[in-house]
Amino acid sequence: MEKPSYRRILLKLSGEALMGKQAYGIDDAVLAGLSAEIREVAGLGVQVALVVGGGNIFRGIGTNRDFGIDRASADHMGMLATVINSLALQDVLERTGVTTRVLSAIEMHAIAEPYIRRRALRHLEKGRVVIFAAGTGNPYFTTDTAAALRAMEINADAILKATKVDGVYDRDPMLDPKAKKYSRLTYLDVLRKNLKVMDATAISLCMDNDLPIVVFNLTKKGNILKAVLGERIGTVVHGGK
Repeated sequence: MEKPSYRRILLKLSGEALMGKQAYGIDDAVLAGLSAEIREVAGLGVQVALVVGGGNIFRGIGTNRDFGIDRASADHMGMLATVINSLALQDVLERTGVTTRVLSAIEMHAIAEPYIRRRALRHLEKGRVVIFAAGTGNPYFTTDTAAALRAMEINADAILKATKVDGVYDRDPMLDPKAKKYSRLTYLDVLRKNLKVMDATAISLCMDNDLPIVVFNLTKKGNILKAVLGERIGTVVHGGK
């Protein structure tokens, strides 16, 4: 087996990625496949942390406009949706023999540990997969920003952002077959071209701390391992050095 390119990673998953081809909720087959890949990566000695969105259950941003719910309340509801997804991931990972811990930015002692940076680092050092739930714990921040923040706090070597497409394009490849794929981008490229990699706050955080982002297709089996091994898949967002 090749040597991993990263010692510690933060894997960012959208809630929609857990839906598979369903219109709502969690697809058991997707969850099982994802868990098997995470187990394989952790088996290489790579320290793995995860941030998962909640869009498959409830999306905070934008939902306040759709349903007339106050933005702060809607965002808190979205954070609770990420907790549901985190617990589902934990259960499946534990059933495959992977020791995990869910750390929540919103304290709920009966089901998750409170997020404490030193505790998270200790879990990672012991080889446990750490799942960060409830975003940043604050409204008006996306789970992309939460992923960038937590990656910085745990000194991750990279953010692996799993999506439904095989990288970053200049236009939506689902709508335009002539869309151009980028193999490498700088943080400034993403901000200037308004590319939908992560939100501007998350990109700025990564740029300030020179943290690379690897954007790749989650639906292709084995891609998480390929990204960890440093194979050329997807798009790499970096500082341009």
